[in-house]
Amino acid sequence: MEQHPPLGKLLIALGEKIIDASDNDSQFIDTNYARGNFTDGFSITGYRLIPVLLAWLAAPLLFLCFLLISRAPLLSALLSFFYIFDNALIVHLRGAMLEGPLVFFFILTTLCFLILIQKQPRKKEKSPRLVYSLLMGIAFACAFLTKLTGLILLLLLPALVVKMYPSWKKMFVTLGCIAIGFVLTFIVVWQTHFALGQKINPELEKEGRYKASEEVVAIVKSGKQLSPLTFPLMLRDSINFVTHYNKGVPVLDLCKPDENGSPFFLWPIGARSINYRWAKTGEDIYRYLYLQVNPAVWWSAFAGALASVALMVLPLVHPLKKKPQNRFLILTFLALYLGYMVTISQLDRVMYLYHYFPPLILSFLILCLIIMEARTIGKRKLTNDGKCLFMIGLALVVFLSFQFYRPLTYYEPITNDALERRRLIDIWDLKCVNCERPHTLVKPRSRASKSQNKASSSSSKAKIK
Repeated sequence: MEQHPPLGKLLIALGEKIIDASDNDSQFIDTNYARGNFTDGFSITGYRLIPVLLAWLAAPLLFLCFLLISRAPLLSALLSFFYIFDNALIVHLRGAMLEGPLVFFFILTTLCFLILIQKQPRKKEKSPRLVYSLLMGIAFACAFLTKLTGLILLLLLPALVVKMYPSWKKMFVTLGCIAIGFVLTFIVVWQTHFALGQKINPELEKEGRYKASEEVVAIVKSGKQLSPLTFPLMLRDSINFVTHYNKGVPVLDLCKPDENGSPFFLWPIGARSINYRWAKTGEDIYRYLYLQVNPAVWWSAFAGALASVALMVLPLVHPLKKKPQNRFLILTFLALYLGYMVTISQLDRVMYLYHYFPPLILSFLILCLIIMEARTIGKRKLTNDGKCLFMIGLALVVFLSFQFYRPLTYYEPITNDALERRRLIDIWDLKCVNCERPHTLVKPRSRASKSQNKASSSSSKAKIK
């Protein structure tokens, strides 16, 4: 039982099964969390294989998304710089993390959606539509089965309905194939997960039972996990555990000295950075592996999202001479972006900067649409060549910014002063080891005051008792 659906973890394990780089893969069987005290002969290489491979393959898929929107290969290649040269994406997606598969399946689902809404000749449309509809359902299921946040892609379905209306036959066939792909993938992934769980380890939580019911414990002990009749019971207990787990996750506490979480409304500007790993190499010289954004990427993409809101709202106040050519796609991706952020805002548990990766990808697509909509700069008409020149300049800025933050991405030595210079805004919370944390929204509690608060709380509880 785990908080996340099983696919991401299964893919991580598959990589180690293929590479088999570790001499001892069983050293963490008796614990929920690997604390970092790895024994000799343990390698993370295999565990990283599939997430990194999928994150790498996501780049050409995103290029194809840009190409379907813009029909301009050069412009699409330059827009791909936003994914390829973002420091935060590089750091996080090259680890044994769930975000690599999530981003890949997220982009693949979006690509299938873009293909399905393209106009095709009637004689050649039927078979490819069935294939891409089925693939969209599979990719959507895989995104959802990697992380629950992938469920936001459900909003693409009403967008498909709107685009296909009033062709009811096409609508029925497309949605039917998507549903078939989703349901089959959902069942296969969960059933694989249940089939691999053949033992109850008494060293784990509640003697290895976690929150499983007596019925599910009996199923595992009798080896009946593969029976279709037991599937609903095991799925029910797994879903119930997610609710139980999230109740135990702490809330965001910015006053905590070592808090790495951040409020959702700060994510678009890149706050807050997370120091994953560091090591001292000399006097005031350290190596860092920092989840630090490329500001040229994140701020440009956020500007595109804001521009899309203005473009959609402006006609309500002042009629435009020409309606936006890509209004449907802008509204669709903007709905996904805002839907994701509004949903996250309702969660009480602590969330982190990397939870912004799905809407970040959406903001790249929105930026592409805004560039395609741009027609003039002041009184000058903006041609396709002008747009390409603009994107060449922006891509150059993205690449130079990537190089500026490169030491934090590739664990290269950097002085404290050099790191401080890279903190463009204090709210990023980017700081060197043993340096004072910049006070922005709140002033973190000292560890002494934190101990006093705990003692005071314990005393109050004792009096109440």
